[in-house]
Amino acid sequence: MTIDKTAIRNAATVIVLRNRFDDPHVLMGQRGSAAAFMPNKFVFPGGAVDPEDAAVPLASAMPDVCRMRLAEDADPGLIHALSAAAIRELWEETGLVLGQAGNWPGDVPPDWTGFAETGHLPAAHPLQFVFRAITPPGRPRRFDARFFLIDADEVASDLDDFSAACDELSHLQWIPLPEVRRFDLPFITEVVLAEVAARAHDPEPPQSVPFFRNTEEESLFLRLGGIGPMSGRKHG
Repeated sequence: MTIDKTAIRNAATVIVLRNRFDDPHVLMGQRGSAAAFMPNKFVFPGGAVDPEDAAVPLASAMPDVCRMRLAEDADPGLIHALSAAAIRELWEETGLVLGQAGNWPGDVPPDWTGFAETGHLPAAHPLQFVFRAITPPGRPRRFDARFFLIDADEVASDLDDFSAACDELSHLQWIPLPEVRRFDLPFITEVVLAEVAARAHDPEPPQSVPFFRNTEEESLFLRLGGIGPMSGRKHG
């Protein structure tokens, strides 16, 4: 299947927060220098939704409030695929397992073979929807990215074992939250990190979610579940 690289693709990004109440750290890695999208930048694990993600069995669903926020200004049918994509991308790029022990029903999709071999089914209940952002026009890749925060205690595997990770991200590491802005970060990552810092001591999923919506006509900073724009500007 040929992918239109100029189209806006749905994507899921995962922010893993460790020791959130005492000494919060976030898991990040560095993109390669030859990457078409955000080369050399330190980012959270994440990537585009694959067609197969919509049919992947989930051991548990995302919290109801997160599902409601995801369905605002979006196709509700994406919720399952976004849940699976977040868990898959975390596995592929870090080797960490967000899942519950269990056997897969039926055939395992090729991209999920390694995950299934760990003896787990993907579990979406730890995923908290905390941010949404559409890549601005003019970039080589554009994504409609949903950012999900999870507590590292929900991970079923060794938090310091990245041996099963692919080579998409290098220098995977747990970075102290107060020090993370010393790294080379994309602008949107800095914005999301401010939201994460504000939520570090709150284990409950947010009732409203910031949404950075970029179109050809305008950029708006909205709030899903809120009353409207937080701020906005017109292009041109």
